[in-house]
Amino acid sequence: GAFLIPYTLMAVFGGVPLFYMELALGQFHRTGAIPVWKCICPIFKGIGFAICIIGLYVSFYYNTIIAWALYYLYSSFSGTLPWASCDNPWNTPHCTNYLGGSNVTWTNFSRSPAEEFYTAGVPGSRLSRGDALGRSWSPLLCLFLIFTIVYFSLWKGVKTSGKVVWVTATLPYAVLLVLLVRGATLPGAWRGVVFYLRPDWGKLLSTAVWVDAAAQIFFSLGPGFGVILALASYNHFHNNCYRDALVTSAVNCLTSFLSGFVIF
Repeated sequence: GAFLIPYTLMAVFGGVPLFYMELALGQFHRTGAIPVWKCICPIFKGIGFAICIIGLYVSFYYNTIIAWALYYLYSSFSGTLPWASCDNPWNTPHCTNYLGGSNVTWTNFSRSPAEEFYTAGVPGSRLSRGDALGRSWSPLLCLFLIFTIVYFSLWKGVKTSGKVVWVTATLPYAVLLVLLVRGATLPGAWRGVVFYLRPDWGKLLSTAVWVDAAAQIFFSLGPGFGVILALASYNHFHNNCYRDALVTSAVNCLTSFLSGFVIF
């Protein structure tokens, strides 16, 4: 609840103005991230190269995260979910299945089966061991598939990305609604909602909360990554980019707010 205050302030004074600025610059100059700064002031063209380097760096670890999600999806098709028990080769003595019965003792060293699956069971993770070497091809294959999908989504520019976005922009809403309905039917759902919305005003004194709010806004709206500049360059010169900036930002922030209900 208290996080909504720095989140809203960062959106109003940081995210939305920068989002609008990049839309306007890309639409006016009809160029991408590198040439647009050369048009504004040639000495600033290094900003465009820095944006591309940052985009390359982000793609390395962000696509890895998506590959983990793909591996998680692949693992979920097994008869017995690998994160449902402590009977797997990667589990440690600290693994505690709190859904295994009523007499479960939870200590400061206890870890859930789901946590151990992520930290030790996923091949390539920092704690993976045992037969992880033999299974290391799985996340590598997932990463290869993700980069392949990204490539074929972009290889013809907006001709392909404009069609792909119909899936990537609508499918998450369907998944969110399904998870929201499912989560609302689980025991203790209302306690999660109360925990989500009840403000802890003391958190506002923490610098980390404000940094997290800024990071969330920049990652969700995407200013500073060059993507908005590139996509806006395909707009018609007289397109109402001010309206686009307000509508897109509002939908983005409301989606994040909805996601909070799904998670908690």
